[in-house]
Amino acid sequence: MSGTFIDITLRDGTLVSAYVTQPAQGSGPGIVLLHDTAGLDDFVRHTADLYAEEGYVVLAPQLPDHDPKPGGLAAENFAALVDGLRALPQHAGKIGVVGFGRGGRLATRIAAQADVDCAACYYPDDFAACLADIPTIRCPIVFHFPEHGAPDPREAEAALAGKPHIERYVYPGTSTGFIVSGSAHFDKPAALMAYSRTLAMLRKVLGPFFDLNALWEQHCYFEFGTRDVNAVMPTMVAEPYVNHVPTMTGGVGHRELKRFYTYHFVHSNPADTKLIPVSRTIGADRVVDEFVFCATHDREIDWLLPGLAPTGKYFEVPMLAVIRFRGDKLYNEHIYWDQASVLVQIGALDPTGLPVAGRQTARKLIDETQPSNALMPNWASSEGKPV
Repeated sequence: MSGTFIDITLRDGTLVSAYVTQPAQGSGPGIVLLHDTAGLDDFVRHTADLYAEEGYVVLAPQLPDHDPKPGGLAAENFAALVDGLRALPQHAGKIGVVGFGRGGRLATRIAAQADVDCAACYYPDDFAACLADIPTIRCPIVFHFPEHGAPDPREAEAALAGKPHIERYVYPGTSTGFIVSGSAHFDKPAALMAYSRTLAMLRKVLGPFFDLNALWEQHCYFEFGTRDVNAVMPTMVAEPYVNHVPTMTGGVGHRELKRFYTYHFVHSNPADTKLIPVSRTIGADRVVDEFVFCATHDREIDWLLPGLAPTGKYFEVPMLAVIRFRGDKLYNEHIYWDQASVLVQIGALDPTGLPVAGRQTARKLIDETQPSNALMPNWASSEGKPV
């Protein structure tokens, strides 16, 4: 954990401790982070640190065991938390609130009663109590519900209908607590999806904004242009990871990934390596890059064709890279391609009788007028049939 603790006095005189953490840049927009019944535990402090990496100043208070009583004092207590964050010298800009369980319900109340710019509520423990606040909420807000334990869909739809500033997501197969790593109900895919959706709202409303396109271009330049591992690593977070999905090559953590880049990737790429960009989609926390990887198999390419001696054959293969960022640093890369296509092109796989293709896959990606369905024996059987 990288933060510190401060004390905040609520309007009713209650003294609460709060964990505060800030981005590497030293300042940024603010987030009030509200815990569930487990309290200000490791999960909440880790989440606060995570949002700090994203560029936010985070205040995570240890909430009193009792809920504030309805009425003006409750609103003033919530305002005290927001004011406590706003008073921090490192805070600059707008403020959002994020809460889990009990904290999710209180986040809804804060969005209704305090001066915040957006809110994210994970499985609020009493959605019926949230309904009373919905009509007075004017700021953007996102609800994350598990499939098991979510409010009645018809009730939620009716309450949120006609309110475009309110988003609602349900995560199939999940239960309350699905974002808490290490818990019995932790669901990593759902947790990651919910996190990205929350971050998208925070970026849109609060900022800060990072040029992910430029950051990715710089990272690739050091990888394929200058081939400088010592320049590549600073473009990534302290403990990044890379996974080339078809071959499961890459590395997890700084030391393992730097070893991989140094001895098995950056200098393992053929001399004539070329990337042909096809499309690029930029989101709040990731870039999806579609391109064609072109090279001559003039050396053993550990990450792409591990263990296969050079054949001297040229190949082209469509690739897809999903690159996730934390703030202005790369966090991970997932790279996909059709390994069978590469093996066919270098002569390591006989395509006879198999539904695989070689360089044609790259050609068709760039030119959609190339023939479709050539690998389908049954394609001719539908010729002339009514459609």
